[in-house]
Amino acid sequence: MLGFKNVERVKPTGLDLKDRLVGVQRVTKVTKGGRAFGFSAIVVVGDGNGVVGYGLGKSKDVATAIAKAIEDGKKNLIRIPLQSSTIPHEQESRFGGAQVFIRPAALGTGVIAGGTVRAVLESVGVKDVLSKSKGSSNPHNVVKATFAALLSLRNVETIARQRGISITKVFNG
Repeated sequence: MLGFKNVERVKPTGLDLKDRLVGVQRVTKVTKGGRAFGFSAIVVVGDGNGVVGYGLGKSKDVATAIAKAIEDGKKNLIRIPLQSSTIPHEQESRFGGAQVFIRPAALGTGVIAGGTVRAVLESVGVKDVLSKSKGSSNPHNVVKATFAALLSLRNVETIARQRGISITKVFNG
């Protein structure tokens, strides 16, 4: 997903997954017989406990496009490191013209985010976070930029393991 190497993939079996519809677009193909309408849907699927995925579905009708997107999202589940109700550190990411900035927040702050970023963060299970979406508001690119930011997050245990040092040494230098 998005070309990241150290991604922990998760199987959907046994998870209580909830889906959130991020966007539905009507697309048109002009043929010599007239216009052929179709629909494209992007959905975020998550368990609210660090597991999340997104999917894209296309079909001639909306309901089928959403169903295909949900199935695609279940195939692309990943685990995101969380620190109690927020994220471990701030992160900025780009995808296409969309730029997303996320920052941890104090307990009780809530999810301060726009619609597309909010759907992804709430599906992950983040309850306190500050975010800003800049550039393009295209839901596909904003979802992918948010996922890129979440995939770049590392918790203390991961950093200590990668450096081969103890957790206390990570903080004390």
